[in-house]
Parts: sequence; structure tokens; C-alpha cells
Amino acid sequence: MANGKILVVDDEARMRKLIRDFLGKAGYTVAEAGDGQEAVEVFRREGDIACIIMDVMMPRMDGYQATKEIRKTSQVPIIMLTAKSEEQDELQGFELGIDEYVTKPFSPKTLVARVDAILRRTSGEAQGNGEPDRLEIAGIVMDKKGHTVTIDGKPLELSFKEYELLQYFMENNGIALSRDRILNNVWNYDYFGDARTIDTHVKKLRSKMGDKGELIKTIWGMGYKFEAPTGEEPKEQN
Repeated sequence: MANGKILVVDDEARMRKLIRDFLGKAGYTVAEAGDGQEAVEVFRREGDIACIIMDVMMPRMDGYQATKEIRKTSQVPIIMLTAKSEEQDELQGFELGIDEYVTKPFSPKTLVARVDAILRRTSGEAQGNGEPDRLEIAGIVMDKKGHTVTIDGKPLELSFKEYELLQYFMENNGIALSRDRILNNVWNYDYFGDARTIDTHVKKLRSKMGDKGELIKTIWGMGYKFEAPTGEEPKEQN
């Protein structure tokens, strides 16, 4: 990936410079903000931010508050930087629509790799491998190239991780999925968070899907299963 604009938000100038330098070497354009309030202002002013890297603890407005403001109008991917590792802090962020967590201290190269992965998915570049561009089941239509979802013709606003979770469920219709398996396939490589993160995302996803949320069944003590009505089979189109 390259040429996308990344908003880096941190009250420490040295941290912003470190991240900016690594993103720059990877071909990204970088915008900066020193606190949450400035981040919201810069995001609204720039208009073409592809991803946000946001610190949690900042003056005037912290990362969670800034995320809440941005989520009122946008589902732009947000990677949260935090020195905290308590489970409750992560769950609070996921409830607000944060897509990834990176705990300080971190490897700048790993951070860039996460940005690459998120933007490949959201831009549709990962669809050039022969996989179907469109997935349809039980009135739910997922356009992978456009990164959009509709239910019975009505647009469904999802965060990056909610979209990936729904895609994984739909592609595994009728298959019982453990929480660990979902984590490994949706959060992948180096996420070490608690598997209950899945429960938080499923709760939000079900709520947004309305009646269709009932297609995601809970398997007590194990995980979840997406189960379309009898006779409904996934339709894949290129």
C-alpha cells in the first residue's frame, strides 16, 4: 500500500515524528494532530483521511472521545495506541468502533503492517486474487470491492472489523466457529486480546442488522454460527 493519507494523533511530538517517518518510508502521506479535539478538526477539514492512528491519553479530548465524535459521521478505520492493557479499556474502545489496538511500546514496522492490511481490505485491492466480489445470502448483500453491505436493499453502516466479522460469518454459513478461530481469522497475526472481544463485536453487529441479527446464533461455551434459513445458500459473483 502507498499514497493513502494517515492521520497520526498523539500529544507527544517525538511519537508523531517516529510514526510519520515510518509511514513516509512506506509511501504514505501523513497529517498530524496533538490532541483529540484537533484530530476531529483536522479529520473534518482534510476530507480524505484513509486511516487514523490515535493515542488514548491526551489533553482537551482523549482518544475515546475523539473516536466517538468521528464515528458520528464516518467509519474510517481507527487504530488505537494505548499504554493500558486492561481488558475493560479495550472493550470500551471496541464499543465505540475502534478497529485495532496497539499497545505501547510497539514496533513501528508492525504498526505500518497493520495500516497496510486495513487499507488493502477497505480499498478492495485484496480482491484481485480470483475471489468473488459479491456475496449474497438471506437478503444480505456484501460488495467486497465497494466495501459495502445492504440488507433487503437498505445500506448497513459497519466499522472495518464489523464488516470483516460479517464477511467471515457469511463465508462460513452453517459452520460452528469458536471464539479463538474467529480471533485468528478476523483479527489474525499478533492480536493477543481476550476472546470476549468477539462478544462485544457480535453484540454491535446484531444490533445494526436488526431482525437479520438473529441469523448469528450463540453456541454456549464455544462461540457462534451464522445460519441462514433452510434453502438459502450463499451466492458468490465476480
